[in-house]
Amino acid sequence: MRVRRLRFIDNISGLQFFQLMKFTVFLIVSIVFTKSHLTRSEIGSWEMFLFISGLITFFWVTGIIQSLLPLYHRNKTFRQFGETKKRKSPEVFNTFLLLCFFSLFFFALGHSIKNSVSVFNFSGNVPYINLLLLYILLSSPVCLIEYIYLLKNRSYRILQYSIYTFSAQLILIIVPVLFGKDIIWSIYGLLIITFVRWIWLIILLRRYSEIRVSWEFMKEHLYLGIPLIITSLISGSAQYIDGIIVSSVYQDPAMFAWFRYGAKEFPLVLLLANGLHNAMLPEFSTRSMMRESLARIKLKSKKLMHLLFPIMMVIMLFSRWFYPRLFNPEFHKSAGIFMVYSLLIIPRLLFPQTIVVGRKKTRVTLVAALIEIAINIPLSLLMIKWGYGIVGVALSTFIVYCIGKIILIGYVWAKMKIKPSEYIPLQVFIIYSVILSFIFLLVDKRIIEIG
Repeated sequence: MRVRRLRFIDNISGLQFFQLMKFTVFLIVSIVFTKSHLTRSEIGSWEMFLFISGLITFFWVTGIIQSLLPLYHRNKTFRQFGETKKRKSPEVFNTFLLLCFFSLFFFALGHSIKNSVSVFNFSGNVPYINLLLLYILLSSPVCLIEYIYLLKNRSYRILQYSIYTFSAQLILIIVPVLFGKDIIWSIYGLLIITFVRWIWLIILLRRYSEIRVSWEFMKEHLYLGIPLIITSLISGSAQYIDGIIVSSVYQDPAMFAWFRYGAKEFPLVLLLANGLHNAMLPEFSTRSMMRESLARIKLKSKKLMHLLFPIMMVIMLFSRWFYPRLFNPEFHKSAGIFMVYSLLIIPRLLFPQTIVVGRKKTRVTLVAALIEIAINIPLSLLMIKWGYGIVGVALSTFIVYCIGKIILIGYVWAKMKIKPSEYIPLQVFIIYSVILSFIFLLVDKRIIEIG
């Protein structure tokens, strides 16, 4: 039976399932919280806890993990010729050390400045700051777990890990609230499951990694990873930059909660797309399988389009109807934000960055990111000034993401001589994009109004 089950999943679908489970759990938590005894301000504090932890860690975790994936099969220190037969990997252990170093650095930095920062009306005292810093310290290294399974081609283990840990996480977070407890008990639950993941990580490191410290590999890793870290900080921080702009301009936790709930569906596309991107990175690390890899990512992205575009169309049509019912009537304003974020599926399902990073041309992504950030912040502020409000912030994000993808597609075509048609199902993509944009206009202008 186990052999049969393995046939239905590969590394790509396994990682996508993990990301989907993660998104689903936090979505359920959001729904339960809005229907519980918690006030909007308490929910805002929970969202701020997650927001700050993500803001501080996402860019360097992303950069370190994504640079490991092409280095694992070929690097100058351990695998100069693409040798992959080693059971135990020194690359994984040294990546673990890098993640721990960055975690300790930001943990210490946070403690040194914790009395000098403020969020909303919490002057000089971010809510649950000590628990937040502990979570930052512990949660970042455990992000390595699913990628160890990925690199070792243990796709079914990714499923097992996600089902076990995210089910436990859901229970530990929502049960205290269902029993009328304060939000801090949900934070305790989040920390408990993080400790469990740490134990899981240590077991995997003993099984699959070679305990061997290599400064040469770490330098090679950071040489490739630093441009990705900076790129992630700049380009991948759009949702965080949007949050910073909203919190700075409005200084209202209720407005921040409206904005965050409007962006809740955005991670669904992001996570599935990132699952495909990360799983395909090792395949582009060598030239020998380039044509096969291009055809594979074209096929996989086409399947994602057939899945996600129709879903987003239906959800967009009913967004104004289901938002007050899914959460509560106070969150009706979030529907307009959600509809704009739904458009992000258009640039997200294009994957020139996978080719660029897989071929270790990470500095190109940095240039594209710098152009994005140069446009995003002033455009967001102008949108607010022009009367679009928080919806305008989301719209500017969509515009800059499209610009960034156009730059990378142009680079892959001009410098690598790879046409867009070789890795993008152009006809399917164009048809779906036009239809989704048309539906957006109809719903936004209330030509079609359901609810």
